[in-house]
Amino acid sequence: MGNFWDTVNDKRVIIADGAMGTMLYSSGIPKGRCFDELNLSNPEVIQEIHRAYREAGAELLETNTFGANRAVLERYFGLGDKTREINYKGAKLAKEVAEGAFVAGSVGPITRPLDGSQKLSVTEIEELFAEQIASLLEGEVDLIILETFSDPEEACAGVRAARTIGDFPLIVSFSFSNEGRTITGVDPFQVSQILSKEGVKILGVNCCSGPQDVYVAIKRMLGERHMWLTAMPNAGLPKFIDRKFVYPHNPEYFSYYAKKFLSLGVSIIGGCCGTTPDHIRAIRESIKGEKVVKKRMKRLPEQSPPSLYKVEEVTTSLKEKADEGFIWIVEMDPPKGTDLREELELAKDLQSLGIGAVSISDSPMARVRMGPLALAHRIKEETSLEVILHKTTRDRNILGLQADCLAASALGIENILALTGDPPSAGDYPFSAAIWEATSKELIEMIRYLNSGRDLLGNPLTQPTKLWVGSASGVETSEDVLRRLRAKIEAGAGFIMTQPVFDLETFYKFVEEAKKFGIPIFAGVMPLLSSRQAEYLHNEVQGINIPPDIRKRADKDGVEIAFKTIKKLRDLVDGVCIMLPKNRYSIIKELIQTE
Repeated sequence: MGNFWDTVNDKRVIIADGAMGTMLYSSGIPKGRCFDELNLSNPEVIQEIHRAYREAGAELLETNTFGANRAVLERYFGLGDKTREINYKGAKLAKEVAEGAFVAGSVGPITRPLDGSQKLSVTEIEELFAEQIASLLEGEVDLIILETFSDPEEACAGVRAARTIGDFPLIVSFSFSNEGRTITGVDPFQVSQILSKEGVKILGVNCCSGPQDVYVAIKRMLGERHMWLTAMPNAGLPKFIDRKFVYPHNPEYFSYYAKKFLSLGVSIIGGCCGTTPDHIRAIRESIKGEKVVKKRMKRLPEQSPPSLYKVEEVTTSLKEKADEGFIWIVEMDPPKGTDLREELELAKDLQSLGIGAVSISDSPMARVRMGPLALAHRIKEETSLEVILHKTTRDRNILGLQADCLAASALGIENILALTGDPPSAGDYPFSAAIWEATSKELIEMIRYLNSGRDLLGNPLTQPTKLWVGSASGVETSEDVLRRLRAKIEAGAGFIMTQPVFDLETFYKFVEEAKKFGIPIFAGVMPLLSSRQAEYLHNEVQGINIPPDIRKRADKDGVEIAFKTIKKLRDLVDGVCIMLPKNRYSIIKELIQTE
Protein backbone atom coordinates (compact mmCIF):
# COMPACT_ATOMS: atom_id res chain seq x y z
CA MET A 1 0.00 0.00 0.00
CA GLY A 2 3.03 2.23 -0.08
CA ASN A 3 3.92 4.84 2.48
CA PHE A 4 1.54 5.14 5.45
CA TRP A 5 1.50 8.95 5.58
CA ASP A 6 1.01 9.14 1.81
CA THR A 7 -2.09 6.95 2.14
CA VAL A 8 -3.47 8.98 5.05
CA ASN A 9 -2.77 12.32 3.37
CA ASP A 10 -4.40 11.00 0.20
CA LYS A 11 -7.57 10.92 2.34
CA ARG A 12 -8.39 7.33 1.55
CA VAL A 13 -9.98 5.44 4.43
CA ILE A 14 -7.83 2.60 5.85
CA ILE A 15 -9.55 -0.55 7.06
CA ALA A 16 -7.93 -2.01 10.19
CA ASP A 17 -8.23 -5.54 11.55
CA GLY A 18 -10.36 -6.68 14.49
CA ALA A 19 -9.81 -8.47 17.80
CA MET A 20 -6.83 -10.68 18.51
CA GLY A 21 -7.40 -11.64 22.16
CA THR A 22 -11.03 -12.70 21.81
CA MET A 23 -10.20 -14.59 18.62
CA LEU A 24 -7.56 -16.53 20.54
CA TYR A 25 -10.01 -17.09 23.39
CA SER A 26 -12.74 -18.35 21.07
CA SER A 27 -10.25 -20.74 19.48
CA GLY A 28 -9.85 -22.51 22.82
CA ILE A 29 -6.84 -20.78 24.33
CA PRO A 30 -7.86 -20.17 27.97
CA LYS A 31 -8.31 -16.75 29.51
CA GLY A 32 -5.44 -16.07 31.88
CA ARG A 33 -2.84 -17.41 29.46
CA CYS A 34 -0.26 -14.89 28.27
CA PHE A 35 -1.56 -14.30 24.74
CA ASP A 36 1.52 -12.26 23.81
CA GLU A 37 3.80 -15.22 24.57
CA LEU A 38 2.01 -17.24 21.88
CA ASN A 39 4.18 -15.33 19.41
CA LEU A 40 6.95 -17.69 20.57
CA SER A 41 5.17 -20.91 21.54
CA ASN A 42 2.36 -21.01 18.97
CA PRO A 43 3.18 -18.62 16.10
CA GLU A 44 0.99 -20.57 13.69
CA VAL A 45 -2.24 -19.62 15.45
CA ILE A 46 -1.22 -15.94 15.51
CA GLN A 47 -0.44 -15.89 11.81
CA GLU A 48 -3.66 -17.74 11.05
CA ILE A 49 -5.63 -14.88 12.64
CA HIS A 50 -3.56 -12.21 10.89
CA ARG A 51 -4.11 -14.01 7.59
CA ALA A 52 -7.87 -14.27 8.15
CA TYR A 53 -8.12 -10.53 8.70
CA ARG A 54 -5.98 -9.77 5.64
CA GLU A 55 -8.16 -12.00 3.49
CA ALA A 56 -11.25 -10.24 4.90
CA GLY A 57 -9.91 -6.93 3.61
CA ALA A 58 -7.90 -5.48 6.49
CA GLU A 59 -5.30 -2.99 5.26
CA LEU A 60 -3.73 -2.52 8.68
CA LEU A 61 -2.78 -5.44 10.93
CA GLU A 62 -1.95 -4.98 14.60
CA THR A 63 0.75 -7.10 16.22
CA ASN A 64 -0.11 -9.52 19.02
CA THR A 65 1.78 -7.46 21.61
CA PHE A 66 -0.84 -5.42 23.45
CA GLY A 67 0.40 -6.43 26.92
CA ALA A 68 4.00 -7.19 26.00
CA ASN A 69 5.76 -4.59 28.10
CA ARG A 70 8.29 -5.76 30.67
CA ALA A 71 6.20 -4.69 33.69
CA VAL A 72 3.10 -6.67 32.71
CA LEU A 73 5.02 -9.66 31.37
CA GLU A 74 7.04 -9.97 34.57
CA ARG A 75 4.34 -9.20 37.11
CA TYR A 76 1.66 -11.54 35.78
CA PHE A 77 3.60 -14.20 33.89
CA GLY A 78 7.25 -14.07 34.97
CA LEU A 79 8.26 -13.38 31.36
CA GLY A 80 9.97 -10.02 31.69
CA ASP A 81 13.20 -11.35 30.20
CA LYS A 82 11.28 -12.26 27.01
CA THR A 83 10.11 -8.67 26.33
CA ARG A 84 12.27 -7.99 23.29
CA GLU A 85 11.81 -11.47 21.85
CA ILE A 86 8.00 -11.42 22.14
CA ASN A 87 7.67 -7.99 20.53
CA TYR A 88 10.22 -8.60 17.78
CA LYS A 89 8.60 -11.93 16.92
CA GLY A 90 5.11 -10.38 17.04
CA ALA A 91 6.16 -7.79 14.49
CA LYS A 92 7.75 -10.38 12.19
CA LEU A 93 4.72 -12.69 12.31
CA ALA A 94 2.43 -9.89 11.13
CA LYS A 95 4.86 -8.66 8.48
CA GLU A 96 5.24 -12.14 6.98
CA VAL A 97 1.53 -12.39 6.13
CA ALA A 98 0.74 -8.69 5.60
CA GLU A 99 0.95 -8.90 1.80
CA GLY A 100 1.26 -5.16 1.43
CA ALA A 101 -0.92 -4.19 4.40
CA PHE A 102 0.47 -1.84 7.02
CA VAL A 103 1.58 -3.39 10.31
CA ALA A 104 1.02 -1.44 13.53
CA GLY A 105 2.92 -2.36 16.67
CA SER A 106 0.28 -2.69 19.39
CA VAL A 107 1.25 -1.13 22.74
CA GLY A 108 -1.16 -1.16 25.67
CA PRO A 109 -1.03 0.63 29.03
CA ILE A 110 1.67 -0.30 31.53
CA THR A 111 -0.24 0.56 34.68
CA ARG A 112 -3.62 -0.77 35.66
CA PRO A 113 -6.17 1.89 36.67
CA LEU A 114 -7.28 1.57 40.30
CA ASP A 115 -4.37 -0.70 41.14
CA GLY A 116 -2.76 1.16 44.01
CA SER A 117 -0.06 -1.47 44.45
CA GLN A 118 1.80 -0.29 41.33
CA LYS A 119 4.16 2.58 42.02
CA LEU A 120 6.11 3.46 38.87
CA SER A 121 7.67 6.84 38.24
CA VAL A 122 7.06 8.70 34.98
CA THR A 123 10.66 7.98 33.99
CA GLU A 124 10.20 4.24 34.63
CA ILE A 125 7.01 4.21 32.56
CA GLU A 126 8.71 6.00 29.67
CA GLU A 127 11.61 3.52 29.77
CA LEU A 128 9.20 0.57 29.66
CA PHE A 129 7.36 2.05 26.69
CA ALA A 130 10.63 2.79 24.91
CA GLU A 131 11.86 -0.78 25.33
CA GLN A 132 8.70 -2.27 23.81
CA ILE A 133 8.44 0.26 20.98
CA ALA A 134 12.11 -0.19 20.04
CA SER A 135 11.62 -3.97 19.84
CA LEU A 136 8.59 -3.57 17.58
CA LEU A 137 10.44 -1.17 15.30
CA GLU A 138 13.33 -3.60 15.15
CA GLY A 139 10.77 -6.09 13.82
CA GLU A 140 9.99 -3.56 11.07
CA VAL A 141 6.47 -2.43 11.94
CA ASP A 142 5.22 0.53 9.87
CA LEU A 143 3.74 2.45 12.78
CA ILE A 144 2.96 2.23 16.49
CA ILE A 145 -0.50 2.31 18.08
CA LEU A 146 -0.85 3.17 21.76
CA GLU A 147 -4.32 1.79 22.43
CA THR A 148 -7.01 1.32 25.07
CA PHE A 149 -5.64 4.08 27.28
CA SER A 150 -7.62 5.72 30.06
CA ASP A 151 -5.02 7.99 31.62
CA PRO A 152 -3.84 10.88 29.41
CA GLU A 153 -0.68 11.29 31.47
CA GLU A 154 0.38 7.72 30.78
CA ALA A 155 -0.47 8.08 27.10
CA CYS A 156 1.67 11.22 26.95
CA ALA A 157 4.52 9.26 28.54
CA GLY A 158 4.15 6.75 25.71
CA VAL A 159 4.23 9.53 23.12
CA ARG A 160 7.38 11.02 24.64
CA ALA A 161 9.03 7.59 24.74
CA ALA A 162 8.20 7.05 21.06
CA ARG A 163 9.65 10.41 20.09
CA THR A 164 12.97 9.60 21.75
CA ILE A 165 13.34 6.64 19.39
CA GLY A 166 12.48 8.19 16.07
CA ASP A 167 9.99 9.92 13.81
CA PHE A 168 7.44 7.34 12.70
CA PRO A 169 3.62 7.30 12.43
CA LEU A 170 1.95 7.07 15.83
CA ILE A 171 -1.70 6.49 16.73
CA VAL A 172 -3.00 7.11 20.24
CA SER A 173 -6.37 5.57 21.09
CA PHE A 174 -8.50 5.82 24.23
CA SER A 175 -11.36 3.82 25.69
CA PHE A 176 -14.40 5.44 27.34
CA SER A 177 -17.29 4.14 29.44
CA ASN A 178 -20.88 4.53 28.32
CA GLU A 179 -20.99 7.55 30.62
CA GLY A 180 -18.55 9.24 28.25
CA ARG A 181 -15.43 9.27 30.42
CA THR A 182 -12.34 7.15 30.82
CA ILE A 183 -11.90 5.10 33.97
CA THR A 184 -9.80 7.98 35.31
CA GLY A 185 -12.66 10.44 34.81
CA VAL A 186 -11.51 12.27 31.66
CA ASP A 187 -13.83 12.95 28.71
CA PRO A 188 -12.94 12.80 24.96
CA PHE A 189 -12.75 16.59 24.63
CA GLN A 190 -10.13 16.80 27.39
CA VAL A 191 -8.21 13.89 25.86
CA SER A 192 -8.05 15.63 22.48
CA GLN A 193 -6.87 18.87 24.11
CA ILE A 194 -4.07 17.12 26.02
CA LEU A 195 -2.85 14.94 23.15
CA SER A 196 -3.02 17.80 20.67
CA LYS A 197 -0.54 19.69 22.82
CA GLU A 198 1.76 16.64 22.66
CA GLY A 199 1.79 16.91 18.88
CA VAL A 200 -0.23 13.74 18.26
CA LYS A 201 -1.51 13.65 14.67
CA ILE A 202 -3.73 10.57 14.81
CA LEU A 203 -6.12 10.19 17.74
CA GLY A 204 -8.83 7.62 18.17
CA VAL A 205 -11.26 5.62 20.23
CA ASN A 206 -11.25 1.86 20.65
CA CYS A 207 -12.91 -0.79 22.78
CA CYS A 208 -15.85 0.83 24.71
CA SER A 209 -19.11 -1.12 24.85
CA GLY A 210 -19.75 -0.97 21.11
CA PRO A 211 -20.03 1.24 18.01
CA GLN A 212 -22.55 3.69 19.51
CA ASP A 213 -20.29 4.70 22.41
CA VAL A 214 -17.30 5.03 20.09
CA TYR A 215 -19.33 7.23 17.75
CA VAL A 216 -20.41 9.52 20.62
CA ALA A 217 -16.84 9.72 21.97
CA ILE A 218 -15.43 10.68 18.57
CA LYS A 219 -18.03 13.43 18.21
CA ARG A 220 -16.74 14.86 21.49
CA MET A 221 -13.17 14.99 20.23
CA LEU A 222 -11.63 18.23 19.08
CA GLY A 223 -11.52 17.46 15.37
CA GLU A 224 -8.91 20.06 14.47
CA ARG A 225 -7.67 19.99 10.89
CA HIS A 226 -4.22 18.70 11.83
CA MET A 227 -5.62 15.61 13.59
CA TRP A 228 -6.81 12.40 11.96
CA LEU A 229 -9.29 10.12 13.72
CA THR A 230 -9.59 6.35 14.20
CA ALA A 231 -12.52 4.19 15.34
CA MET A 232 -12.17 0.57 16.49
CA PRO A 233 -15.18 -0.44 18.63
CA ASN A 234 -15.98 -3.67 20.42
CA ALA A 235 -18.65 -5.87 18.90
CA GLY A 236 -20.93 -5.02 21.81
CA LEU A 237 -21.51 -6.30 25.33
CA PRO A 238 -20.51 -9.95 25.90
CA LYS A 239 -22.54 -12.56 27.74
CA PHE A 240 -21.18 -15.45 29.79
CA ILE A 241 -22.61 -18.61 28.20
CA ASP A 242 -21.43 -22.16 28.97
CA ARG A 243 -18.46 -20.74 30.89
CA LYS A 244 -17.35 -18.64 27.94
CA PHE A 245 -17.68 -14.98 27.05
CA VAL A 246 -19.69 -14.60 23.86
CA TYR A 247 -19.96 -11.32 21.92
CA PRO A 248 -22.78 -10.33 19.55
CA HIS A 249 -22.20 -11.39 15.95
CA ASN A 250 -23.31 -8.23 14.15
CA PRO A 251 -21.31 -7.58 10.95
CA GLU A 252 -24.21 -5.74 9.28
CA TYR A 253 -24.43 -3.36 12.21
CA PHE A 254 -20.71 -2.64 11.86
CA SER A 255 -21.24 -1.98 8.17
CA TYR A 256 -23.84 0.65 9.09
CA TYR A 257 -21.57 2.30 11.67
CA ALA A 258 -18.58 2.28 9.33
CA LYS A 259 -20.47 4.77 7.16
CA LYS A 260 -21.38 6.85 10.23
CA PHE A 261 -17.72 6.94 11.29
CA LEU A 262 -16.75 8.01 7.80
CA SER A 263 -19.30 10.82 7.99
CA LEU A 264 -17.36 12.18 10.99
CA GLY A 265 -14.14 12.23 9.01
CA VAL A 266 -12.66 9.08 10.57
CA SER A 267 -9.63 7.87 8.61
CA ILE A 268 -8.97 4.40 10.06
CA ILE A 269 -11.85 2.06 10.88
CA GLY A 270 -11.59 -1.41 12.38
CA GLY A 271 -12.69 -3.43 15.37
CA CYS A 272 -11.71 -4.36 18.91
CA CYS A 273 -12.91 -7.02 21.38
CA GLY A 274 -15.37 -9.53 19.98
CA THR A 275 -14.94 -8.52 16.35
CA THR A 276 -14.00 -11.11 13.75
CA PRO A 277 -12.98 -11.26 10.09
CA ASP A 278 -16.72 -11.17 9.28
CA HIS A 279 -16.96 -7.70 10.82
CA ILE A 280 -13.95 -6.47 8.86
CA ARG A 281 -15.32 -7.95 5.65
CA ALA A 282 -18.59 -6.07 6.22
CA ILE A 283 -16.69 -2.82 6.80
CA ARG A 284 -14.67 -3.33 3.61
CA GLU A 285 -17.77 -3.97 1.53
CA SER A 286 -19.36 -0.84 2.96
CA ILE A 287 -16.60 1.76 2.63
CA LYS A 288 -13.59 0.36 0.73
CA GLY A 289 -11.97 3.05 -1.42
CA GLU A 290 -14.01 5.86 0.08
CA LYS A 291 -12.40 9.25 0.63
CA VAL A 292 -12.11 10.82 4.07
CA VAL A 293 -13.60 14.28 4.42
CA LYS A 294 -12.03 15.80 7.51
CA LYS A 295 -14.51 17.89 9.41
CA ARG A 296 -13.95 20.58 11.93
CA MET A 297 -16.20 19.57 14.78
CA LYS A 298 -17.99 22.30 16.68
CA ARG A 299 -15.57 23.39 19.39
CA LEU A 300 -17.16 22.42 22.69
CA PRO A 301 -16.49 24.37 25.89
CA GLU A 302 -13.63 22.94 27.91
CA GLN A 303 -14.79 21.10 30.99
CA SER A 304 -12.74 20.53 34.10
CA PRO A 305 -12.52 16.90 35.22
CA PRO A 306 -14.81 16.13 38.14
CA SER A 307 -13.20 16.28 41.56
CA LEU A 308 -13.24 12.68 42.66
CA TYR A 309 -11.94 13.48 46.12
CA LYS A 310 -14.27 16.26 47.20
CA VAL A 311 -15.75 14.45 50.18
CA GLU A 312 -18.17 15.96 52.63
CA GLU A 313 -17.34 15.21 56.26
CA VAL A 314 -19.15 11.98 57.16
CA THR A 315 -20.75 11.99 60.60
CA THR A 316 -22.39 8.88 62.03
CA SER A 317 -23.82 8.07 65.45
CA LEU A 318 -20.94 5.69 66.15
CA LYS A 319 -18.41 8.36 65.25
CA GLU A 320 -20.11 10.80 67.62
CA LYS A 321 -20.12 8.22 70.42
CA ALA A 322 -16.42 7.55 69.83
CA ASP A 323 -15.80 11.27 70.35
CA GLU A 324 -17.81 11.23 73.59
CA GLY A 325 -16.32 8.25 75.41
CA PHE A 326 -15.33 4.58 75.56
CA ILE A 327 -17.44 2.18 73.45
CA TRP A 328 -18.07 -1.53 73.97
CA ILE A 329 -18.39 -3.39 70.66
CA VAL A 330 -19.15 -7.10 70.16
CA GLU A 331 -18.31 -9.03 67.01
CA MET A 332 -21.19 -11.19 65.77
CA ASP A 333 -21.31 -13.84 63.03
CA PRO A 334 -24.43 -14.15 60.84
CA PRO A 335 -26.16 -17.56 61.01
CA LYS A 336 -25.39 -20.49 58.75
CA GLY A 337 -29.04 -20.58 57.73
CA THR A 338 -31.86 -18.07 57.20
CA ASP A 339 -33.31 -17.77 60.71
CA LEU A 340 -32.18 -14.58 62.46
CA ARG A 341 -34.20 -14.95 65.66
CA GLU A 342 -31.31 -16.14 67.85
CA GLU A 343 -28.99 -13.38 66.65
CA LEU A 344 -31.65 -10.71 67.17
CA GLU A 345 -32.32 -11.93 70.73
CA LEU A 346 -28.60 -11.87 71.44
CA ALA A 347 -28.41 -8.33 70.06
CA LYS A 348 -31.21 -7.20 72.39
CA ASP A 349 -29.43 -8.84 75.34
CA LEU A 350 -26.21 -7.04 74.40
CA GLN A 351 -28.09 -3.76 74.24
CA SER A 352 -29.46 -4.31 77.76
CA LEU A 353 -25.90 -4.91 79.01
CA GLY A 354 -24.78 -1.50 77.75
CA ILE A 355 -23.01 -2.65 74.61
CA GLY A 356 -22.79 0.24 72.14
CA ALA A 357 -22.30 -1.52 68.81
CA VAL A 358 -22.08 -4.86 67.04
CA SER A 359 -19.50 -5.60 64.36
CA ILE A 360 -20.97 -8.10 61.90
CA SER A 361 -18.55 -10.43 60.12
CA ASP A 362 -18.54 -11.38 56.43
CA SER A 363 -18.06 -15.17 56.04
CA PRO A 364 -15.03 -15.42 58.35
CA MET A 365 -12.61 -18.27 57.65
CA ALA A 366 -14.21 -18.46 54.17
CA ARG A 367 -17.12 -20.57 55.44
CA VAL A 368 -20.66 -20.19 54.14
CA ARG A 369 -22.90 -17.97 56.24
CA MET A 370 -25.65 -15.51 55.54
CA GLY A 371 -24.31 -12.26 54.12
CA PRO A 372 -23.89 -9.66 56.86
CA LEU A 373 -26.16 -6.98 55.37
CA ALA A 374 -29.45 -8.71 56.27
CA LEU A 375 -28.48 -9.14 59.93
CA ALA A 376 -27.04 -5.63 60.10
CA HIS A 377 -30.27 -4.14 58.76
CA ARG A 378 -32.49 -6.11 61.14
CA ILE A 379 -30.38 -5.19 64.19
CA LYS A 380 -30.45 -1.56 63.10
CA GLU A 381 -34.25 -1.73 62.76
CA GLU A 382 -35.02 -3.60 65.99
CA THR A 383 -32.45 -2.25 68.47
CA SER A 384 -30.65 0.99 69.28
CA LEU A 385 -27.26 -0.64 68.75
CA GLU A 386 -24.82 0.89 66.29
CA VAL A 387 -23.77 -1.48 63.52
CA ILE A 388 -20.37 -1.96 61.85
CA LEU A 389 -20.75 -3.96 58.66
CA HIS A 390 -17.74 -6.00 57.56
CA LYS A 391 -17.10 -5.90 53.81
CA THR A 392 -14.49 -8.14 52.23
CA THR A 393 -13.12 -7.76 48.72
CA ARG A 394 -12.73 -11.53 48.30
CA ASP A 395 -16.08 -12.32 46.69
CA ARG A 396 -17.03 -9.29 44.63
CA ASN A 397 -15.56 -7.36 41.73
CA ILE A 398 -15.28 -3.57 41.63
CA LEU A 399 -18.81 -3.21 40.28
CA GLY A 400 -20.31 -5.49 42.95
CA LEU A 401 -18.44 -3.84 45.81
CA GLN A 402 -19.78 -0.42 44.86
CA ALA A 403 -23.29 -1.81 44.45
CA ASP A 404 -23.13 -3.41 47.90
CA CYS A 405 -21.99 -0.16 49.50
CA LEU A 406 -24.85 1.74 47.86
CA ALA A 407 -27.30 -0.90 49.11
CA ALA A 408 -25.89 -0.75 52.65
CA SER A 409 -26.20 3.03 52.73
CA ALA A 410 -29.77 2.87 51.39
CA LEU A 411 -30.67 0.50 54.25
CA GLY A 412 -29.36 2.89 56.86
CA ILE A 413 -25.99 1.27 57.50
CA GLU A 414 -23.47 3.97 58.39
CA ASN A 415 -20.26 2.15 59.33
CA ILE A 416 -18.18 -0.29 57.30
CA LEU A 417 -15.00 -2.19 58.14
CA ALA A 418 -13.04 -2.77 54.92
CA LEU A 419 -11.35 -6.18 54.81
CA THR A 420 -9.54 -8.28 52.25
CA GLY A 421 -11.08 -11.53 53.53
CA ASP A 422 -9.80 -15.04 54.17
CA PRO A 423 -8.85 -17.10 51.10
CA PRO A 424 -11.28 -19.86 50.00
CA SER A 425 -8.52 -22.40 50.61
CA ALA A 426 -8.94 -21.72 54.34
CA GLY A 427 -12.61 -22.69 54.34
CA ASP A 428 -15.19 -25.20 53.12
CA TYR A 429 -14.77 -24.38 49.41
CA PRO A 430 -11.05 -24.65 48.66
CA PHE A 431 -11.85 -25.25 44.98
CA SER A 432 -13.67 -21.95 44.57
CA ALA A 433 -11.94 -18.89 43.13
CA ALA A 434 -11.53 -15.65 45.04
CA ILE A 435 -12.22 -12.43 43.11
CA TRP A 436 -9.90 -9.99 44.89
CA GLU A 437 -10.19 -7.44 42.13
CA ALA A 438 -9.56 -4.81 44.79
CA THR A 439 -7.65 -4.65 48.05
CA SER A 440 -9.14 -3.36 51.30
CA LYS A 441 -7.30 -0.08 50.68
CA GLU A 442 -8.96 0.21 47.28
CA LEU A 443 -12.36 -0.54 48.85
CA ILE A 444 -11.74 2.37 51.22
CA GLU A 445 -10.97 4.55 48.19
CA MET A 446 -14.18 3.38 46.49
CA ILE A 447 -16.21 4.40 49.52
CA ARG A 448 -14.48 7.77 49.51
CA TYR A 449 -15.61 8.23 45.90
CA LEU A 450 -19.18 7.12 46.73
CA ASN A 451 -19.28 9.55 49.66
CA SER A 452 -18.34 12.31 47.18
CA GLY A 453 -21.38 11.51 45.03
CA ARG A 454 -19.52 9.70 42.24
CA ASP A 455 -18.62 6.13 41.42
CA LEU A 456 -15.08 4.96 40.85
CA LEU A 457 -15.16 6.07 37.20
CA GLY A 458 -16.30 9.54 38.14
CA ASN A 459 -19.88 8.96 37.01
CA PRO A 460 -22.34 10.98 39.11
CA LEU A 461 -24.68 9.31 41.59
CA THR A 462 -28.14 10.64 42.31
CA GLN A 463 -27.22 10.71 46.02
CA PRO A 464 -23.90 10.17 47.79
CA THR A 465 -23.39 7.51 50.41
CA LYS A 466 -22.65 8.52 54.00
CA LEU A 467 -20.40 5.73 55.14
CA TRP A 468 -17.77 5.91 57.87
CA VAL A 469 -15.22 3.35 56.76
CA GLY A 470 -12.59 1.75 58.96
CA SER A 471 -9.36 -0.16 58.47
CA ALA A 472 -8.38 -3.41 60.13
CA SER A 473 -4.84 -3.53 61.44
CA GLY A 474 -2.33 -5.78 63.08
CA VAL A 475 -0.90 -4.60 66.39
CA GLU A 476 2.81 -4.84 65.66
CA THR A 477 4.96 -1.76 65.24
CA SER A 478 6.73 -3.14 62.20
CA GLU A 479 7.35 -0.77 59.31
CA ASP A 480 5.16 -2.95 57.05
CA VAL A 481 2.11 -2.82 59.36
CA LEU A 482 2.36 0.94 59.84
CA ARG A 483 2.97 1.55 56.13
CA ARG A 484 -0.18 -0.38 55.15
CA LEU A 485 -2.21 1.37 57.84
CA ARG A 486 -0.97 4.79 56.75
CA ALA A 487 -1.90 4.05 53.14
CA LYS A 488 -5.45 3.07 54.15
CA ILE A 489 -5.91 6.19 56.24
CA GLU A 490 -4.65 8.35 53.40
CA ALA A 491 -7.20 6.56 51.20
CA GLY A 492 -9.99 7.64 53.55
CA ALA A 493 -10.21 5.30 56.55
CA GLY A 494 -11.80 7.04 59.54
CA PHE A 495 -11.20 4.50 62.31
CA ILE A 496 -8.92 1.58 63.16
CA MET A 497 -10.08 -1.87 64.32
CA THR A 498 -7.19 -3.99 65.54
CA GLN A 499 -6.60 -7.70 65.77
CA PRO A 500 -6.95 -9.21 69.28
CA VAL A 501 -4.55 -7.68 71.80
CA PHE A 502 -2.58 -10.04 74.06
CA ASP A 503 0.86 -8.48 74.30
CA LEU A 504 0.22 -5.13 75.97
CA GLU A 505 3.81 -3.91 75.80
CA THR A 506 3.81 -4.28 72.02
CA PHE A 507 0.34 -2.73 71.80
CA TYR A 508 1.40 0.35 73.76
CA LYS A 509 4.07 1.00 71.13
CA PHE A 510 1.55 0.44 68.33
CA VAL A 511 -0.95 2.89 69.84
CA GLU A 512 1.77 5.49 70.28
CA GLU A 513 2.30 5.39 66.50
CA ALA A 514 -1.36 4.93 65.52
CA LYS A 515 -2.54 7.91 67.57
CA LYS A 516 -0.49 10.14 65.30
CA PHE A 517 -3.16 9.54 62.63
CA GLY A 518 -5.76 11.29 64.80
CA ILE A 519 -8.63 8.82 64.30
CA PRO A 520 -10.46 6.52 66.76
CA ILE A 521 -8.86 3.18 67.65
CA PHE A 522 -10.97 0.17 68.64
CA ALA A 523 -8.88 -2.65 70.12
CA GLY A 524 -9.80 -6.27 69.55
CA VAL A 525 -10.11 -8.36 72.73
CA MET A 526 -10.56 -12.14 72.56
CA PRO A 527 -11.11 -13.96 75.89
CA LEU A 528 -9.19 -17.21 75.57
CA LEU A 529 -11.17 -20.37 76.20
CA SER A 530 -8.31 -22.89 76.29
CA SER A 531 -4.57 -23.29 75.94
CA ARG A 532 -5.21 -25.21 72.76
CA GLN A 533 -6.99 -22.20 71.28
CA ALA A 534 -4.17 -19.95 72.42
CA GLU A 535 -1.53 -22.15 70.77
CA TYR A 536 -3.55 -22.25 67.55
CA LEU A 537 -3.93 -18.46 67.43
CA HIS A 538 -0.29 -17.86 68.24
CA ASN A 539 1.15 -20.35 65.76
CA GLU A 540 -1.37 -20.51 62.92
CA VAL A 541 -3.01 -17.08 62.61
CA GLN A 542 -0.92 -14.42 60.92
CA GLY A 543 -0.32 -11.30 63.01
CA ILE A 544 -1.41 -12.66 66.42
CA ASN A 545 1.28 -12.94 69.08
CA ILE A 546 0.37 -14.39 72.50
CA PRO A 547 3.07 -14.34 75.20
CA PRO A 548 4.02 -17.80 76.61
CA ASP A 549 2.70 -17.11 80.12
CA ILE A 550 -0.74 -16.17 78.75
CA ARG A 551 -0.85 -19.30 76.59
CA LYS A 552 -0.11 -21.44 79.66
CA ARG A 553 -2.81 -19.73 81.77
CA ALA A 554 -5.51 -19.74 79.07
CA ASP A 555 -7.29 -22.88 80.39
CA LYS A 556 -8.09 -21.31 83.76
CA ASP A 557 -7.58 -17.56 83.49
CA GLY A 558 -8.78 -16.61 80.00
CA VAL A 559 -11.61 -14.33 81.20
CA GLU A 560 -9.47 -12.76 83.92
CA ILE A 561 -6.73 -12.01 81.38
CA ALA A 562 -9.29 -10.37 79.09
CA PHE A 563 -10.71 -8.31 81.98
CA LYS A 564 -7.27 -7.01 82.96
CA THR A 565 -6.49 -6.24 79.33
CA ILE A 566 -9.67 -4.18 78.94
CA LYS A 567 -8.97 -2.32 82.19
CA LYS A 568 -5.57 -1.25 80.88
CA LEU A 569 -7.01 -0.33 77.47
CA ARG A 570 -9.76 1.97 78.76
CA ASP A 571 -7.59 5.07 78.92
CA LEU A 572 -5.58 4.11 75.86
CA VAL A 573 -8.14 3.54 73.07
CA ASP A 574 -11.64 4.65 72.10
CA GLY A 575 -13.28 1.29 72.57
CA VAL A 576 -12.87 -2.49 72.55
CA CYS A 577 -14.38 -5.11 70.25
CA ILE A 578 -15.04 -8.40 72.07
CA MET A 579 -14.57 -11.45 69.86
CA LEU A 580 -16.35 -14.61 71.08
CA PRO A 581 -18.50 -17.40 69.62
CA LYS A 582 -22.16 -16.64 70.31
CA ASN A 583 -22.56 -19.65 72.62
CA ARG A 584 -20.08 -17.96 74.98
CA TYR A 585 -21.65 -14.50 75.05
CA SER A 586 -22.31 -14.99 78.77
CA ILE A 587 -18.64 -14.09 79.24
CA ILE A 588 -19.42 -10.58 77.96
CA LYS A 589 -21.82 -10.05 80.86
CA GLU A 590 -19.14 -11.26 83.25
CA LEU A 591 -16.60 -8.84 81.76
CA ILE A 592 -18.93 -5.85 81.95
CA GLN A 593 -20.14 -6.56 85.48
CA THR A 594 -16.60 -7.11 86.74
CA GLU A 595 -15.43 -3.97 85.00
